[in-house]
Amino acid sequence: MSHAVRPGAEPLSREGSGALAQVGILLLHGFTGSPVSLRPLAELLSKRGFAIEMPRLPGHGTQPRDLLPYRYDDWLKEALAALARLRARTQHVVAVGLSMGGSLVLDLACSEKLDGAVTINAQVLDRGGVIVKLAPLIEKLVPMAPASAAGLIKNDIKKGGDEDAYDWVAAAAGNSFVRELPKLRARLGEARCPLLVAYSRDDHSVPPANSQAIPGMVGTPAEKISVLELLDSYHVATLDNDLPLLDERIAAFAESCSKRS
Repeated sequence: MSHAVRPGAEPLSREGSGALAQVGILLLHGFTGSPVSLRPLAELLSKRGFAIEMPRLPGHGTQPRDLLPYRYDDWLKEALAALARLRARTQHVVAVGLSMGGSLVLDLACSEKLDGAVTINAQVLDRGGVIVKLAPLIEKLVPMAPASAAGLIKNDIKKGGDEDAYDWVAAAAGNSFVRELPKLRARLGEARCPLLVAYSRDDHSVPPANSQAIPGMVGTPAEKISVLELLDSYHVATLDNDLPLLDERIAAFAESCSKRS
């Protein structure tokens, strides 16, 4: 039985307004996180007039044990459902994702028609370390493990703050994401929509090499790819010093994408 949703981790669905009312932005959070990490960005984009859809991925935003039954396919299914809800009330959709949310956005870009995609410190390369190599064995022996043992750094925020991510990880759930990465890389050439790749120079959770590799993996023409290096934030850049910059660049990108199509 699932636990109550933590304050701030609730999903957000909001209509657009004004000239941007028909431009929707889908926001996807990362593994062990919740809409808490994206809420300030969602609110800023909403104030600009964009329609917003920000789901809470299954098993997240409650208690760590709620992650036990869920896998990557469940999170992708919820992302697709949220995308469908946003499409039903807008003419243009841009997807934005943080960390694993960025990986999900790239997955959507491979199979769905998006007007644009934005990744923020997304994971696409294989995670290193002994723990990852032993993961298939560990998940059979230990259903739950400390997030730190899995290489996840909570509150990787330069200015300080609390993203309210889990301290413990459901091993099989996490491994389902790790196993998906080679498959995702193999199909990234099918992603052809305009792309904004944002990454923190100083990221202690997902090495910048991940974001730096994305432009060379996707099928999007080079002239439709923008790269934004964030110099004043760590991994959770959406709660960090570069939030105003992200808001400005994502808003400009989303508006330009809506005019291209």
